[in-house]
Amino acid sequence: MNIELYDTTLRDGAQQSGISLSLKDKINITLKLDELGIDTIEGGYAGSNPKDDEYFRVIQKEYIKNSKISAFGSTRKPDENIESDIIVNALLGSEAEVLTVVGKSSSKQVLKVLETSLDENLKMIEETINFLSKRDRRVIYDAEHFFDGFYTDKNYAIKTLITAYESGADIVTLCDTNGGMIPEDIEKVLVEVKKHIDPSKLGIHCHNDTDTAVACTLSAFNEGVAHIQGTVNGYGERCGNTNLISLIANLHFKKGISLLSEEKMKSLTEVSNFVSDTVNRTPFPYAPYVGSMAFTHKGGMHASAVNKYVDSYQHMDPEKVGNLSNITVSELAGRSNVISRLKELNIIDKFDNDDIKNVTSIIKDKENNGFSYEVASASLELLLKKEKRLIKSPFKLIEYDIRLKSADLHKENQCTASIRLSINKNEIEKTSIGNGPVAALDKALREALLKFYPSLDKVKLTDYKVRVVNESEATESVVRVSIESADDKEVWTTVGASTNIIEASWMALSDSMEWWLTRNIND
Repeated sequence: MNIELYDTTLRDGAQQSGISLSLKDKINITLKLDELGIDTIEGGYAGSNPKDDEYFRVIQKEYIKNSKISAFGSTRKPDENIESDIIVNALLGSEAEVLTVVGKSSSKQVLKVLETSLDENLKMIEETINFLSKRDRRVIYDAEHFFDGFYTDKNYAIKTLITAYESGADIVTLCDTNGGMIPEDIEKVLVEVKKHIDPSKLGIHCHNDTDTAVACTLSAFNEGVAHIQGTVNGYGERCGNTNLISLIANLHFKKGISLLSEEKMKSLTEVSNFVSDTVNRTPFPYAPYVGSMAFTHKGGMHASAVNKYVDSYQHMDPEKVGNLSNITVSELAGRSNVISRLKELNIIDKFDNDDIKNVTSIIKDKENNGFSYEVASASLELLLKKEKRLIKSPFKLIEYDIRLKSADLHKENQCTASIRLSINKNEIEKTSIGNGPVAALDKALREALLKFYPSLDKVKLTDYKVRVVNESEATESVVRVSIESADDKEVWTTVGASTNIIEASWMALSDSMEWWLTRNIND
């Protein structure tokens, strides 16, 4: 059975609130999906905006090795001449090899949204598909609102499919546009549809409003549907679309359907993170298969079992999708979690049983006071190494002072940070100005350290998060600050916690610099 993967991240995925793709973003994602081996990539809505039209012009100049590019558009407008219809001509003008035409398959949508007759809608489908298919293009018909239409007027909904298919559509895609279906609904409908159209000519397009888009798509696959639409990471309108990353992995590992080579499967995590970064979204850590927490074990009993038998609490080898298995150290940690981390750092031989018991207790106490080491692995590494004096701190804080001066609340505030450090037995003081206390403190710290460690200029602060730990204490609550930093090779996270947000920020900030320096400078 030949399955076609059809990606609509650049069109339907980009409709998710908060996502805005530049032309360069769209080209970069296209090239990454082509490299992965996606069969068809929908580039955008032809004729709807200058950026999508420019995309179709630019993409013609790129070397696309594996994928076909599709342009999306609608049937002609009611009572319009097909040859002069703007969208139909925009589809042809895109020069895309594949043209995807969306049309109404719900009688309610035709009457209440299109405000035309049911017969005119059938003519719109027929004329548009026929007109495009006769011009040497592969045509896909997206039956919008099909499932809702089926449950309100089954005969008309099916008639739209037959009309599209008999007019020359290569694939007729059943769209759960409102995302309200669950797998058993998909199965029931397909049993009826298959009486009229061979499932090898059918496609499926699900939205995730019931959190079952992937499951619904797998149900359609079980019924023989050969064309599958979705988006990377499930981006899309409202709750999103079928997540192609999860779908590809489920087909490969759970159903034995290998749509990509073993090597390409190992790049799924990379592709997921690449697209997340391009759309300016933090990768969802709990995403199945590719999330940073997908194979992370926290509970002490789990960690102990995983150390003995790696598959005891995970359903597959994460390396097969380019991910990693990990054991976090937290307030739920037991000795096994700590031992696992010590092994990863190659310092297990420095710790005896009493040391491990002691450091486990320290971690639990600190987490009880607001720290969290689950993702702040750099701070955890410093804690473990300092406990046995395995590293020497490259600087020592003597004092710092933060001052905020603002005469007008409507103007941008300016903060002054003064810091005094001891570095290599030298005492140095720096004062810097920033648009906030953390920015000023970061700047002062860097200026103080750069004189002794000039290579530190590679380090950039890339993310800063604050969370109130015990909200019931109101303004006296402990706050946790997480700082993500990066150089040209890696990314690391540090943590601080205090009732004073500045102090918590200093802890995370100084850990970030100290972690990098202990790894990149000689004693």
